[in-house]
Amino acid sequence: MRNLKLLAATALPLVLAACNMAPKYVRPDLPVPAMNTAVGLSGPPDGTTAGPATVSAETAWRDFLIDPHLASVVQTALDNNRDLRIALANIEQARAQYQVQRASRLPSVGVTGSVAYQDQPFADSTAGGVSGRTDTYSASVGVSAWEVDLFGRVRNMSSAAQQEFFASVENRSAAQTALIAEVATAWLTMAADQERLRIARDMKEAFGQTLELTRARFTKGIASALEVRQAQTSYDQARSDIAAATTRVAQDRNALNLLAGVVLQPHDLPSGFPETDVTLTNLPAELPSTMLLNRPDIAAAEHRLRAANANIGAARAAFFPRISLTAALGTMSIGLSNLFASGSDYWAVTPSANLPIFDFGRNSGNLRYAQATYDAMVATYEKSVQTGFREVADALARRATMAEELEAQGSLRDAARSAYRLSDARFRTGVDDFLVTLDSQRLVYSAEQSFVTAKFNRATNMVELYRAIGGGLR
Repeated sequence: MRNLKLLAATALPLVLAACNMAPKYVRPDLPVPAMNTAVGLSGPPDGTTAGPATVSAETAWRDFLIDPHLASVVQTALDNNRDLRIALANIEQARAQYQVQRASRLPSVGVTGSVAYQDQPFADSTAGGVSGRTDTYSASVGVSAWEVDLFGRVRNMSSAAQQEFFASVENRSAAQTALIAEVATAWLTMAADQERLRIARDMKEAFGQTLELTRARFTKGIASALEVRQAQTSYDQARSDIAAATTRVAQDRNALNLLAGVVLQPHDLPSGFPETDVTLTNLPAELPSTMLLNRPDIAAAEHRLRAANANIGAARAAFFPRISLTAALGTMSIGLSNLFASGSDYWAVTPSANLPIFDFGRNSGNLRYAQATYDAMVATYEKSVQTGFREVADALARRATMAEELEAQGSLRDAARSAYRLSDARFRTGVDDFLVTLDSQRLVYSAEQSFVTAKFNRATNMVELYRAIGGGLR
């Protein structure tokens, strides 16, 4: 019978401690359509691949970025980028806060030693009164003010801290995903600007030759001063474009160095736009909306929602009694030599309870605040899902027309080149006037620039879609 009573006394606090005042967490429904599909997309969207998609959020960035120089720059950025280091430090801060909060669920055991010196008078039958000194020594080990978590207040606070830690981990993953996409875009921007610089230099040479030819014809009285000035404007425009492109390339290099956290080696920087793809292109044409749950920013929003849910439980538990326990086991004696002698041991247990009666609305206000915070976190989570859906939809919509645009720009460039060769030959033989040749040169210049822009848009669209579906974590 005594054992049964002891068992019941031991089990009762555990049963009570199982109470949890937090609402049961239910993930909100996704406030977006079930599928995210590129409108008007039929067949391989990029015109280069067929069959099922091979790229998903689980595809490692090292497999997605197939250009070795770009991959090298991304790895350098992951090793040295300061924003990513800040995210790592934030993880350690959240981990430490969770550790502190979790420790409050367990009793803190400490050792205490003390000594008291007393000198006080005492009565004596043979003397009028003398003083005596008493030295009292004690040593104990015990628990100080440990809260018995009957209603889950401490447990929910610990759970909230844990969810905040998980959110910081996801924030770091989101920072990595964003960094990979940002580095890839910056690298492609520099590649496009280098290509535009090369085109401007080539056209400056072509415009220069035309200018010299026009000046020679003007000297012979064949061409007019107007034609010389028109040739001069095209030549000077190319010179201006070279200066502007040179500045952009330098700024692109600076931007990449900042993202990488170090000065990048020249061999990893692009000298022009690559002829081959720099990323995998077989990305999906349609995606289920549940895929968005893989995005680290959405996962972080859900962890913060779970933390807010746990905080409601902690706020509810504040309406109920808070029981704490202080206990000690030790030894006490008069005189140091008898401190651990037989009969000097003692023990003490001091339970206490605190039940709020009149708090003038403090607990009610805290509960309303926790509930309002949860509602805000629900809206934040739903907005994160909608934002992710929109980013994927935008990338898919852009991808749906990318192949046609790139093919049209390539055809336009080829036609402009052919037209220029024909007009130049006809001008030199005197069949066409100078203005036809000059217009053909300008058209080639514009078509070359537009074709580079189309290639850049296609490559960055692949990067953006990969980022939008939550790739880049491995």
